Amino acid sequence: MADRAQSFGAMAEAYERFRPGYPMELFDMVLAYADQPVRTALEIGAGTGKATRLFARRGITVTATEPDEAMLAELRKHVPASVRTVQAAFEDLQLGERYGLVYAAAALHWTKPDERWSRMAALLKPGAAFASCGGPIRPADPAVDEAVRAARAPFLESDEIPSPDGTPPAHAMQWPGTELQRSEWFTDVQQRLIERHLTMSAREYIGQLSTVSAYLMLPKSEREQVFCQIMRVLPETVEIVADITVHLARRRHEQ
Repeated sequence: MADRAQSFGAMAEAYERFRPGYPMELFDMVLAYADQPVRTALEIGAGTGKATRLFARRGITVTATEPDEAMLAELRKHVPASVRTVQAAFEDLQLGERYGLVYAAAALHWTKPDERWSRMAALLKPGAAFASCGGPIRPADPAVDEAVRAARAPFLESDEIPSPDGTPPAHAMQWPGTELQRSEWFTDVQQRLIERHLTMSAREYIGQLSTVSAYLMLPKSEREQVFCQIMRVLPETVEIVADITVHLARRRHEQ
Protein backbone atom coordinates (compact mmCIF):
# COMPACT_ATOMS: atom_id res chain seq x y z
CA MET A 1 0.00 0.00 0.00
CA ALA A 2 2.86 2.39 0.79
CA ASP A 3 4.25 2.03 -2.74
CA ARG A 4 0.83 2.70 -4.24
CA ALA A 5 0.38 5.73 -1.99
CA GLN A 6 3.63 7.23 -3.29
CA SER A 7 2.94 6.57 -6.98
CA PHE A 8 0.95 9.69 -7.88
CA GLY A 9 3.56 12.44 -8.13
CA ALA A 10 4.68 11.58 -11.67
CA MET A 11 1.06 11.95 -12.82
CA ALA A 12 0.17 15.17 -10.99
CA GLU A 13 -0.82 17.09 -14.12
CA ALA A 14 -2.87 14.16 -15.46
CA TYR A 15 -4.52 13.78 -12.04
CA GLU A 16 -5.63 17.40 -12.19
CA ARG A 17 -6.77 17.12 -15.81
CA PHE A 18 -8.65 13.82 -15.74
CA ARG A 19 -9.94 13.24 -12.20
CA PRO A 20 -13.47 14.63 -11.70
CA GLY A 21 -13.91 17.44 -9.19
CA TYR A 22 -16.40 17.44 -6.33
CA PRO A 23 -19.94 18.81 -6.47
CA MET A 24 -21.44 21.55 -4.31
CA GLU A 25 -23.72 18.87 -2.85
CA LEU A 26 -20.74 17.46 -0.95
CA PHE A 27 -19.96 20.82 0.64
CA ASP A 28 -23.60 21.34 1.60
CA MET A 29 -23.84 17.83 3.06
CA VAL A 30 -20.74 18.20 5.23
CA LEU A 31 -21.65 21.68 6.49
CA ALA A 32 -25.24 20.63 7.28
CA TYR A 33 -23.92 17.67 9.26
CA ALA A 34 -21.44 19.88 11.14
CA ASP A 35 -24.45 21.85 12.41
CA GLN A 36 -22.24 24.73 13.56
CA PRO A 37 -20.14 27.40 11.86
CA VAL A 38 -16.97 25.92 10.33
CA ARG A 39 -14.19 28.49 10.02
CA THR A 40 -11.10 26.27 9.80
CA ALA A 41 -10.54 22.91 8.13
CA LEU A 42 -7.66 20.47 7.76
CA GLU A 43 -7.51 18.37 4.60
CA ILE A 44 -5.64 15.07 4.59
CA GLY A 45 -4.00 13.96 1.34
CA ALA A 46 -5.18 16.95 -0.67
CA GLY A 47 -3.68 15.78 -3.98
CA THR A 48 -4.03 18.52 -6.59
CA GLY A 49 -6.70 20.33 -4.59
CA LYS A 50 -9.92 19.00 -6.12
CA ALA A 51 -11.69 19.11 -2.75
CA THR A 52 -9.55 21.92 -1.35
CA ARG A 53 -11.07 24.50 -3.68
CA LEU A 54 -14.62 23.29 -2.92
CA PHE A 55 -14.23 24.28 0.73
CA ALA A 56 -11.75 27.17 0.42
CA ARG A 57 -13.82 29.09 -2.12
CA ARG A 58 -16.71 29.17 0.30
CA GLY A 59 -14.97 31.03 3.07
CA ILE A 60 -13.38 28.24 5.09
CA THR A 61 -9.71 28.67 5.97
CA VAL A 62 -8.23 25.39 4.72
CA THR A 63 -4.88 23.85 5.62
CA ALA A 64 -4.17 21.36 2.81
CA THR A 65 -1.69 18.62 3.64
CA GLU A 66 -0.12 16.34 1.04
CA PRO A 67 3.06 14.23 1.27
CA ASP A 68 3.96 14.37 -2.44
CA GLU A 69 5.86 17.48 -3.54
CA ALA A 70 4.71 17.32 -7.18
CA MET A 71 1.05 16.95 -6.21
CA LEU A 72 1.33 19.87 -3.81
CA ALA A 73 2.99 22.03 -6.48
CA GLU A 74 0.07 21.30 -8.82
CA LEU A 75 -2.42 22.08 -6.04
CA ARG A 76 -0.88 25.52 -5.50
CA LYS A 77 -1.70 26.44 -9.12
CA HIS A 78 -5.43 25.94 -8.59
CA VAL A 79 -6.44 26.95 -5.07
CA PRO A 80 -7.08 30.38 -3.52
CA ALA A 81 -4.14 32.19 -1.95
CA SER A 82 -5.81 31.81 1.45
CA VAL A 83 -5.06 28.06 1.47
CA ARG A 84 -2.15 27.09 3.68
CA THR A 85 -0.19 24.12 2.30
CA VAL A 86 1.87 21.64 4.29
CA GLN A 87 3.99 18.88 2.76
CA ALA A 88 3.49 16.02 5.19
CA ALA A 89 1.86 12.64 5.56
CA PHE A 90 -1.00 12.39 8.05
CA GLU A 91 1.21 10.51 10.50
CA ASP A 92 3.80 13.31 10.46
CA LEU A 93 1.44 16.22 11.09
CA GLN A 94 2.26 18.21 14.20
CA LEU A 95 -0.47 18.04 16.79
CA GLY A 96 -1.50 21.11 18.75
CA GLU A 97 -3.83 23.17 16.57
CA ARG A 98 -7.45 22.00 16.46
CA TYR A 99 -9.81 22.51 13.54
CA GLY A 100 -13.54 22.89 13.03
CA LEU A 101 -13.47 20.19 10.34
CA VAL A 102 -11.03 17.50 9.24
CA TYR A 103 -11.71 15.82 5.91
CA ALA A 104 -10.15 13.50 3.34
CA ALA A 105 -11.23 13.07 -0.29
CA ALA A 106 -10.17 9.76 -1.86
CA ALA A 107 -7.16 9.73 0.44
CA LEU A 108 -7.97 8.23 3.86
CA HIS A 109 -7.14 4.67 2.80
CA TRP A 110 -3.48 5.74 2.42
CA THR A 111 -3.19 6.57 6.14
CA LYS A 112 -1.78 4.01 8.55
CA PRO A 113 -4.26 2.28 10.90
CA ASP A 114 -2.11 2.62 14.03
CA GLU A 115 -3.50 5.50 16.10
CA ARG A 116 -5.44 6.77 13.06
CA TRP A 117 -8.48 7.84 15.06
CA SER A 118 -6.75 9.10 18.18
CA ARG A 119 -4.64 11.37 15.96
CA MET A 120 -7.72 12.43 14.03
CA ALA A 121 -9.48 13.29 17.29
CA ALA A 122 -6.47 15.29 18.45
CA LEU A 123 -6.79 17.49 15.34
CA LEU A 124 -10.47 18.26 15.93
CA LYS A 125 -12.25 20.55 18.34
CA PRO A 126 -14.66 18.65 20.59
CA GLY A 127 -17.98 18.25 18.79
CA ALA A 128 -16.44 19.06 15.39
CA ALA A 129 -17.00 16.96 12.29
CA PHE A 130 -14.85 14.52 10.38
CA ALA A 131 -15.67 13.66 6.75
CA SER A 132 -14.26 11.18 4.28
CA CYS A 133 -15.44 10.64 0.73
CA GLY A 134 -14.54 8.67 -2.37
CA GLY A 135 -15.60 5.92 -4.69
CA PRO A 136 -14.63 4.06 -7.85
CA ILE A 137 -15.29 5.30 -11.36
CA ARG A 138 -16.62 2.70 -13.80
CA PRO A 139 -18.53 2.51 -17.09
CA ALA A 140 -22.29 2.77 -16.57
CA ASP A 141 -23.06 0.28 -19.36
CA PRO A 142 -22.61 -3.25 -17.90
CA ALA A 143 -21.41 -4.56 -21.27
CA VAL A 144 -18.70 -1.88 -21.52
CA ASP A 145 -17.74 -2.44 -17.87
CA GLU A 146 -17.32 -6.18 -18.51
CA ALA A 147 -15.32 -5.54 -21.69
CA VAL A 148 -12.96 -3.28 -19.72
CA ARG A 149 -12.58 -5.95 -17.03
CA ALA A 150 -11.75 -8.59 -19.64
CA ALA A 151 -9.21 -6.31 -21.35
CA ARG A 152 -7.57 -5.56 -18.01
CA ALA A 153 -7.57 -9.15 -16.70
CA PRO A 154 -4.21 -10.31 -18.16
CA PHE A 155 -2.53 -7.44 -16.33
CA LEU A 156 -4.68 -6.72 -13.25
CA GLU A 157 -7.35 -8.75 -11.50
CA SER A 158 -8.79 -5.54 -10.05
CA ASP A 159 -7.91 -1.86 -10.16
CA GLU A 160 -9.75 -0.94 -6.96
CA ILE A 161 -8.40 -0.50 -3.42
CA PRO A 162 -9.62 -3.33 -1.18
CA SER A 163 -11.38 -2.40 2.04
CA PRO A 164 -8.64 -1.56 4.59
CA ASP A 165 -10.43 -3.50 7.34
CA GLY A 166 -11.76 -6.30 5.15
CA THR A 167 -15.41 -5.18 5.18
CA PRO A 168 -17.29 -7.10 2.43
CA PRO A 169 -18.64 -4.93 -0.43
CA ALA A 170 -22.23 -5.98 0.38
CA HIS A 171 -22.03 -4.82 4.00
CA ALA A 172 -24.44 -1.97 4.80
CA MET A 173 -21.75 0.11 6.51
CA GLN A 174 -18.50 0.39 4.58
CA TRP A 175 -15.01 1.43 5.70
CA PRO A 176 -14.13 3.88 7.25
CA GLY A 177 -17.57 3.96 8.86
CA THR A 178 -16.91 0.51 10.30
CA GLU A 179 -13.77 1.73 12.07
CA LEU A 180 -15.43 4.95 13.20
CA GLN A 181 -18.25 2.97 14.80
CA ARG A 182 -15.68 1.07 16.86
CA SER A 183 -13.67 4.16 17.81
CA GLU A 184 -13.96 5.58 21.31
CA TRP A 185 -13.26 9.05 19.88
CA PHE A 186 -16.21 9.44 17.52
CA THR A 187 -19.99 9.27 17.55
CA ASP A 188 -23.00 9.85 15.25
CA VAL A 189 -21.39 7.91 12.39
CA GLN A 190 -23.28 8.25 9.12
CA GLN A 191 -22.85 6.90 5.60
CA ARG A 192 -24.42 8.75 2.68
CA LEU A 193 -24.31 8.52 -1.09
CA ILE A 194 -24.08 11.23 -3.74
CA GLU A 195 -25.13 9.68 -7.03
CA ARG A 196 -23.20 10.98 -9.98
CA HIS A 197 -23.19 10.12 -13.68
CA LEU A 198 -20.65 11.74 -15.99
CA THR A 199 -19.68 11.55 -19.64
CA MET A 200 -16.11 11.22 -20.87
CA SER A 201 -14.47 10.60 -24.19
CA ALA A 202 -12.66 7.29 -24.49
CA ARG A 203 -9.31 9.10 -24.27
CA GLU A 204 -10.40 10.97 -21.15
CA TYR A 205 -11.43 7.68 -19.55
CA ILE A 206 -7.98 6.23 -20.30
CA GLY A 207 -6.48 9.44 -18.89
CA GLN A 208 -8.43 8.90 -15.69
CA LEU A 209 -7.20 5.29 -15.48
CA SER A 210 -3.63 6.56 -15.93
CA THR A 211 -3.95 8.25 -12.52
CA VAL A 212 -5.12 5.09 -10.70
CA SER A 213 -2.46 3.55 -8.44
CA ALA A 214 -3.02 -0.03 -9.61
CA TYR A 215 -1.99 0.96 -13.15
CA LEU A 216 0.81 3.23 -11.95
CA MET A 217 2.40 0.23 -10.21
CA LEU A 218 2.63 -1.75 -13.47
CA PRO A 219 5.85 -1.68 -15.51
CA LYS A 220 5.62 0.99 -18.21
CA SER A 221 5.40 -1.55 -21.06
CA GLU A 222 2.51 -3.41 -19.40
CA ARG A 223 0.77 -0.13 -18.57
CA GLU A 224 0.91 0.89 -22.23
CA GLN A 225 -0.39 -2.53 -23.29
CA VAL A 226 -3.34 -2.56 -20.90
CA PHE A 227 -4.41 0.95 -21.90
CA CYS A 228 -4.20 -0.03 -25.56
CA GLN A 229 -6.34 -3.12 -24.90
CA ILE A 230 -8.93 -1.14 -22.96
CA MET A 231 -9.03 1.61 -25.58
CA ARG A 232 -10.01 -0.97 -28.20
CA VAL A 233 -13.18 -1.98 -26.33
CA LEU A 234 -14.40 1.51 -25.44
CA PRO A 235 -17.08 3.41 -27.33
CA GLU A 236 -16.13 6.88 -28.50
CA THR A 237 -18.11 8.38 -25.60
CA VAL A 238 -18.14 6.63 -22.22
CA GLU A 239 -20.99 7.10 -19.77
CA ILE A 240 -19.59 6.53 -16.29
CA VAL A 241 -20.86 6.03 -12.76
CA ALA A 242 -18.85 8.13 -10.31
CA ASP A 243 -20.94 7.89 -7.14
CA ILE A 244 -19.39 9.43 -4.01
CA THR A 245 -19.73 7.56 -0.72
CA VAL A 246 -19.48 9.99 2.19
CA HIS A 247 -18.73 9.04 5.78
CA LEU A 248 -19.40 11.53 8.55
CA ALA A 249 -18.64 11.40 12.25
CA ARG A 250 -18.45 13.74 15.20
CA ARG A 251 -15.56 14.07 17.60
CA ARG A 252 -16.84 13.23 21.07
CA HIS A 253 -16.87 15.98 23.64
CA GLU A 254 -14.09 15.52 26.18
CA GLN A 255 -15.17 14.22 29.54
